[in-house]
Amino acid sequence: MVAEKAENMAGYSASIGLGLLAARQEGVFSLAQLKRLGLSASAIHKRAQGGRLYRVYQAVYSLAPPELLSRNGRFMAAVLACGPGAVLSHRSAAELHELLASARSGIDVTVPNRSGRAHQGINLHRSTTLMPTDTTVIDNIPCTTVSRTALDLAAVSPQRRVERALTQGEILGKLDASALKDQLDRNAKTPAAANLRAALRALTGGTTPTWSRFEERFLALCRRTGVPQPEVNAWIVLDDGEPAIRADFAWRAERVVIETDGRRYHSSRRAFETDRRRDQRLTVAGWRVIRLTWRQLEEEPRRIEALLAGLLRRR
Repeated sequence: MVAEKAENMAGYSASIGLGLLAARQEGVFSLAQLKRLGLSASAIHKRAQGGRLYRVYQAVYSLAPPELLSRNGRFMAAVLACGPGAVLSHRSAAELHELLASARSGIDVTVPNRSGRAHQGINLHRSTTLMPTDTTVIDNIPCTTVSRTALDLAAVSPQRRVERALTQGEILGKLDASALKDQLDRNAKTPAAANLRAALRALTGGTTPTWSRFEERFLALCRRTGVPQPEVNAWIVLDDGEPAIRADFAWRAERVVIETDGRRYHSSRRAFETDRRRDQRLTVAGWRVIRLTWRQLEEEPRRIEALLAGLLRRR
């Protein structure tokens, strides 16, 4: 009787600890953590058999079925699965830092050595240069710092995506120039450093953020066509005494503006009227305004390239 009561008390205590840990870790736990809470291997197995725990990876469990875990829950589970010292990194860390969205199902995790066990659904990166100063904690999830994330992102992504991540980091006030320099100095001879330097040069040269995937696609077309690079989301001040106009793309010397009309921001009646008034003001001031749709950009890229090249040549 006494032994049964003690066992029940131990189970109750473990449940309390499990609840507190679940709140901090998005409802996921490592096997080692469960054992530290006082749960034996048989107790863990019993809970898993009874549907009170679910196996996510080897030695990682959750309170909810894996398919119902939140994004951060999946991130936390992946980090726990890779063992001590593991951190979220690369594209996944960029998403956690809100630098870039990602539709990838695989989760990037870095371990600070050449070991580490592979798991299905986890992109495991082994690093001998990852230092404690390269790591931080976001929403209780161990991850790489913004500067290290930028370097790692440059190792696996095209330059333009790195530019977008850096720009977003600057907008959010998360970029640290000295920390970026430290990363470049410590990893000077790597391809990632070269890609990151190129992205930083592009930003210094005047590249600014695009506000949508539509605008991003058009900027890629501009680069492919070989026309002079436009100012992106440029502010144009006219002499009519009215507020400045933000143009999606502008060539000041040629006095040309291209607007990319996505339905999300241009479909309302108010937006329709505002767009026409802006066009009228620019036309009176001697600017030529061309509006493009997503369908035109997707289905007629060659025609748009020719239109753009011809327009800028004429002007």
